[in-house]
Amino acid sequence: MLVSIHMPKTAGLSFRATLEEHFAAGFTHDYADYPLASPQPQRHAAALEFSLAAEPAAYRNVRCIHGHFLPIKYLLLADYMDCQFVTWLREPLQRLVSHYYYWQRSYDPAAEDTSSLHRRVVEERWTLERFCLAPELRNVYSQFLWAFPLRALDFVGITEFFEEDLRDFSAQFLGIKAEPRFANAADVPAGPEQLPAALRQRVRDYHAQDIALYQWALQKREARQRPGA
Repeated sequence: MLVSIHMPKTAGLSFRATLEEHFAAGFTHDYADYPLASPQPQRHAAALEFSLAAEPAAYRNVRCIHGHFLPIKYLLLADYMDCQFVTWLREPLQRLVSHYYYWQRSYDPAAEDTSSLHRRVVEERWTLERFCLAPELRNVYSQFLWAFPLRALDFVGITEFFEEDLRDFSAQFLGIKAEPRFANAADVPAGPEQLPAALRQRVRDYHAQDIALYQWALQKREARQRPGA
């Protein structure tokens, strides 16, 4: 079973399109407990409770799970069935800025599934600076990967190299040469250059854990690209 962690604004919907097409009826999604929508103690407890209660028999016909979730939810299943964990990472400041503008343009006050954090960001008119330095959004990758060992990640794609890495992933895990399916891309790319230089460094320092994680993923990618790796 392929377990795909959809980090926000890392081409996760584009990747999902490939997975849905390939796995068809064996594909399922998990967006039920969007981690950023609840306080950390609550989300941690819920993920651990789910993990302890998950029964391998319930996933007999599931070949792929994809969505916004803490992967610790499914880690114990790997003791009883073959599980492979994959995710995609994007340069953290680029991801932050993209996330901010996506929430601005996608906000629907009537939508029942809009998180309280999303509502606060838009309705309280957060600036980009406040968004980038919000405690709730600090080190989003690390928040998702709480208590999950990095060695358990079988593949980490880099969003900036989406087409190349999708080819690598699909050849290794799907046995095909998948063509990218682009979904939910911003009309006008927004990048960290919108932040003044001094603030940009402050944001980098604030998200140092995710910066380090991204650098680790780049090194893993370089190793994967080397002949014979």
